[in-house]
Amino acid sequence: MPRRQDTLTEGPAEAPGTPPPFVLWREVLVAYAMPAVMAGIGGIATRRPELMIAAGTTIAGTSAAVAALVGSRLRRRPARSWTVRVPRILLAAGFGLGAAALGLLLGWSGAHWLPGIPALAASPWPGRLRFDLPVSAAIAATMITWRWRGTRAHRRRQH
Repeated sequence: MPRRQDTLTEGPAEAPGTPPPFVLWREVLVAYAMPAVMAGIGGIATRRPELMIAAGTTIAGTSAAVAALVGSRLRRRPARSWTVRVPRILLAAGFGLGAAALGLLLGWSGAHWLPGIPALAASPWPGRLRFDLPVSAAIAATMITWRWRGTRAHRRRQH
């Protein structure tokens, strides 16, 4: 007797070998939670309160924002776009490098201009942007691209 599929727990039946679906809200949640936990633990272990604060703001916030932006952009790609034809590792590395470059630009700009705001003049927070933004953006873009590309079926050329 065939096993009955429980739609509430297993989801729709898929062909064997079909990649799992890409669910953006879950990816963004993980992109926020994991860096926040890891950097928070690092802040506790090293007794650095500024790292504990940055864990939930510039580090995890940047990761979640980049994951949401890159993930939503990738989700809209057509099934036969160049993003599916490029090798997974090159695609992820390219997106990671691009996000790091943009994060570096934004981090340096923020570190330069934000201390001019009187409320932030004595804060160490703007100085952290130079490091937090590019690193968090690179990791988030690389991971979200890697995971998105893994959910796309890749057809090999037949000779």
